[in-house]
Amino acid sequence: MDNMLEMYLYETNTLLEQLDELLIEAEKNKDFTTNDVNEIFRSMHTIKGSSAMMEFSTLMEIAHHIEDLFFYIRENGLDSMDESHKNELFSLMFQSTDALRIEVEKIENDEPLSTNIDPIISNINSFLEKISGSGSSSSDSGSEGGEKAPDTAQAADTQAIALINQELAGAPISDLPYFIRIFFEQGSGMEHLRAFMIVTALKDIELDFKFYPEDVETNGDASETIIENGFYVALSSQKDVERALHVIKDQNSVETYEVMENASIKKEEAAPAQNPAGDASSEVPSSAQAAPAAASSAQAAPAQAAPAQKTAPAAHNSAPAKTSLISVNLSKLDSLVAIVGEIVITESMVTSSPDLQNLKLDNFMKSARQLRKLTDELQDIAMSLRMVPVSGTFQKMNRIVRDMKKKLNKDVRLTIVGENTEVDKTIVDSIGDPIMHIVRNSMDHGIEENVEDRIAAGKDPQGEIILSAAHTGSEVIISISDDGQGMDPEKILAKAERNGILTKPASEYSQKEVLSLLMLPGFSTNEEVTEFSGRGVGMDVVKKNVESVGGTISLSSELGKGSCTTLKIPLTMAIADGMEVCVGKSMFTIPIANIRQSFKAQKEDVILDSNGNEIIKCLDDFYPIIRVHELYNINTEITNIEDGILLWVETADKSYCLFVDELLGEQQVVVKPLPSFLSNFNIKTSGISGCTILGDGNISLILDIRTLYAAFYNQY
Repeated sequence: MDNMLEMYLYETNTLLEQLDELLIEAEKNKDFTTNDVNEIFRSMHTIKGSSAMMEFSTLMEIAHHIEDLFFYIRENGLDSMDESHKNELFSLMFQSTDALRIEVEKIENDEPLSTNIDPIISNINSFLEKISGSGSSSSDSGSEGGEKAPDTAQAADTQAIALINQELAGAPISDLPYFIRIFFEQGSGMEHLRAFMIVTALKDIELDFKFYPEDVETNGDASETIIENGFYVALSSQKDVERALHVIKDQNSVETYEVMENASIKKEEAAPAQNPAGDASSEVPSSAQAAPAAASSAQAAPAQAAPAQKTAPAAHNSAPAKTSLISVNLSKLDSLVAIVGEIVITESMVTSSPDLQNLKLDNFMKSARQLRKLTDELQDIAMSLRMVPVSGTFQKMNRIVRDMKKKLNKDVRLTIVGENTEVDKTIVDSIGDPIMHIVRNSMDHGIEENVEDRIAAGKDPQGEIILSAAHTGSEVIISISDDGQGMDPEKILAKAERNGILTKPASEYSQKEVLSLLMLPGFSTNEEVTEFSGRGVGMDVVKKNVESVGGTISLSSELGKGSCTTLKIPLTMAIADGMEVCVGKSMFTIPIANIRQSFKAQKEDVILDSNGNEIIKCLDDFYPIIRVHELYNINTEITNIEDGILLWVETADKSYCLFVDELLGEQQVVVKPLPSFLSNFNIKTSGISGCTILGDGNISLILDIRTLYAAFYNQY
């Protein structure tokens, strides 16, 4: 069941994401296409079926009613709706998909599903009534059969048979020997359209039949007759009855059905009345007959309205396409990457073994080079399996912008660039919330409130938010920019001063330092608390989430012209490019992405600040020096600044120099998480993010440049 639930959640979430993208695009175009309608119908049919299988009745009911709605739209064409109907349909669909998503989240969190979904069901049914022109008055045309409830089932059968025979008078087949009486679920609503769905499904399998009432497609009043007496399908042979039942059983809205015989007709006389098509189809095995019935219920595409004999081969021909894409549990990929990492380490240990030093082993070295080539390829493939495009996360922002446009009454467009850029799956999952928060900030107080202000500033009346992603070496740069009013540094400084969070005189803050104040806990420039911002909980959480996946965040802004938030995210957290350094007998790995420069320093280059800490001048600015051996109490003979080497490192708004004994060289390392028991010693707050095993078997600790700075100054 766990595996089934995983697959259900994956499939349903994927369908809902695709549905959101489809609806956003359709709303931009102010209309649905025929493909859109078919796609929504198929998606809802899939969600309905899988939810019914998993016994998630709430999801099944919502999807079932949307499916009914789009079945009607598909059968009657988009021209049956005017402009106001289409606008209402967009809002109804967003409301419905939100309701489905809320229920899915409850399943993911192991919470009970909603017990009252009447409001959303009522909205869907009301809209369907509106576009179908259904009335609530009793039916005149069906009053003979529906005016009075029969006293017994036999009376109902006799009356219905008489009515159907009356309807069929003058038809090529005037008397049919078999009837199927169908009752729909109580309170399901739109019984006439449900009956029409059955009629369409039966026509798709080339079945010869008659039905009563005959005007179910156009007459909403026929629902009363169906509720009271049932919906009748008349057939000419027992074989046709069996074929029809295959279809009727697949209709979820059917509560009961009953097969009846017309006693006034002799069956042997009726047999020759069957049409040739019925005879031909009856020779097809039952499994082949069932296939087109299921297909018509799911898609009802014109191509499926073909003889049953032709359907089975078509399904066979399309089957191989299903194997072109498979879903794999992320934990399995994690295990694969871990094993590949072990292979890389083991290969390095074998080729670097001290036992092979000073030996001429040409054949061994040739094989070792080939092994290295294969392990590199294996590593690249294993990592690529975890890479997914950021498009899924980016497309969700369309919905955020769309909803906020309506609530804030702002005309804004979202432009997406580089949505096919790929990042590790775990990182994509982690950056969704930070990006959403930044986009909401841009919408709420980045874009101007009044269009007049934009026009006066010489801007396009329609605001723009640009969401872009691009590769740069071993990391991805994601930027969220807007052409709004920008941020006022003076206002930020004044607020920070009132809150008492400045650590030096306001005049000494650079613009970059001022903007970084926005990412401090509890800081907000909004004076009023709104639905979207002003609570002081936001950018600090965004910064924390980005840094938790090894990324950095920076802000830039120009007053009156707009703002830009830039996220630098590593492609993957499993393998990193690092610089190996040693301090005493200990080895450390520093991520290459954090290193700006390495250089030798002279004693006279180092000066002391007012607190007695060492600082050094680099490119006309002063940076603090952190001695790694002092931070971690490591015994080393290299203590003079001239004997060691300085690494100028940078992360987010922190930039400083690390003093180490020597550089050992650049190396791609497999990142290993620290054992969980070390969490008791707060090791992650000490500037160490993980470890790696080097080719010679030694362990190298990976330094976290961000927390290392805080650890050093907290220690002193």
